[in-house]
Amino acid sequence: MFEKEILALARDVVELCTEKNVMVSTAESCTGGLVAAAITAIPGSSQVMERGFVTYSDKAKCEMLGVMPITLRQYGAVSKDVALEMAHGAMSRSEGGIAISTTGIAGPDGGSTGKPVGLVHFGGRHYKGKMIHREMRFGDIGRDAIRMASVEVALEMIVELAKLG
Repeated sequence: MFEKEILALARDVVELCTEKNVMVSTAESCTGGLVAAAITAIPGSSQVMERGFVTYSDKAKCEMLGVMPITLRQYGAVSKDVALEMAHGAMSRSEGGIAISTTGIAGPDGGSTGKPVGLVHFGGRHYKGKMIHREMRFGDIGRDAIRMASVEVALEMIVELAKLG
């Protein structure tokens, strides 16, 4: 299901988070649970995967993660602000010490001039308070390719956060 590069990153997540004794929670929209699936494809992932939230709709983002409706109205679901609120919500609603979020436009429809197909925002939070954000513009490379590229970025961000302590 996953390419070697993604499985290697997921293995790094499991090894590093096991070493640091920290669990991961995911809050996924455009990736639909693929980040959690990549992590749980690795033996031993039960030591580090706390839970995953798949919040595809705006309503789910609000109800499950505490994303504020005003944030969605002002910035839209595909935004830095929503990605960071999703990561914060995943951490506050779980036992995870690291939380990662994905929200984007995988296509083939749904893009606009300001928010084209291939735009994905990522939020990350570490229990010590550090928050990180990435904005990627993958381009209209196809729905599956956008989702897999997003999984790769999310895993890289988890590794970055795990190295904090």
